Amino acid sequence: MLEIAKQVLNMINNNGYKAYMVGGFVRDYLLGIESNDIDITTSATPKQLQEIFQDIDLSSEEYGSVTLMVHKIRFEITTFRKEIQYIDNRKPLEVEYIDDLYQDLQRRDFTINTICMDKNLEIIDPLNGRIDLERRIIKTVGDADAKLEEDSLRILRAIRFSTNLGFCLSNEVELAIKKNKHLLKKLSYNRKKQELDKIFANKNAMQGIQLLLRFHLEKELELERLKDIKNTDSLISVWSILNVIDIYPFNNSEKELITSINQALKLNNLDPKVLYDYGLYVNSVAGAIKGIDKKKITEAYNSLKIHSKKELEITSEEIMELLKKGPGEYLTKIYKDIENKILYGTIDNQKEEIKNYILGKY
Repeated sequence: MLEIAKQVLNMINNNGYKAYMVGGFVRDYLLGIESNDIDITTSATPKQLQEIFQDIDLSSEEYGSVTLMVHKIRFEITTFRKEIQYIDNRKPLEVEYIDDLYQDLQRRDFTINTICMDKNLEIIDPLNGRIDLERRIIKTVGDADAKLEEDSLRILRAIRFSTNLGFCLSNEVELAIKKNKHLLKKLSYNRKKQELDKIFANKNAMQGIQLLLRFHLEKELELERLKDIKNTDSLISVWSILNVIDIYPFNNSEKELITSINQALKLNNLDPKVLYDYGLYVNSVAGAIKGIDKKKITEAYNSLKIHSKKELEITSEEIMELLKKGPGEYLTKIYKDIENKILYGTIDNQKEEIKNYILGKY
């Protein structure tokens, strides 16, 4: 991955422009953490980059960025810039291209994200981000209050970095979060969810949740049930407890899953009918939330006599022929009855036994 990154930097350098790896990749590299994407900062403008690389995505050109894919590695390449006046506590009103790395780094959020690396893997660190990396502290570039007011998403980013890296927040950042937390209400739910997903999906998720609660952000984020989260077995389990599908953006599959988990939470997740109706995954998530051993749920599910309607040893055509009736709603009623009887062991899943039961009852 580094070799490919060096090649990209070389191509930009060979065309007369400055270019450095920057941000999360360099930070994680120094911490020994594997990264997938690489950010590059350069003196080349998007149009100049287009002349160097033919296959670039210019969809973010208005923000001074282009995206380049090389051997399945994603490079986000951004021109040195100065951001002039933010609107809605999130977006810069105007972007001005510059030819000064130091000035470009000044616009960034946290010092640990300002460390650069050139094509020779030499570290360039004018803002002393490496010191804060070694001190394991989240500190803003410049005045914390101004940085968080300028872009309120940085509140959640600070908590995310603290959670994922196990770092402390500086006193200045903590004070700035308390002062500016009301600005989170102006952020789009999509942007908030992206950051919250990264917090909730991390192995240190409970630490992040405790930070959110410590700063009383549940009100601003409209996560009233945040205090009810006792374990973070999976990302979907956290969102299921929070149950905010009518507020935050979820696709239809996620909404259905969260709804099913919340229904299963009210039921006995070891009961044969509940296991049959909701399936192993939903019951496992609901069980984990309630502290039920996943192994017990898996064993109970595997021991079911049937796992779906397809496994029944009788078809709807055979039932109609047996009762000498045409199609109708009665078939659904009979199927449910047979499923229950088989699941609870009253009858076996054998064609003749099922037929005898139907004839005796219907």
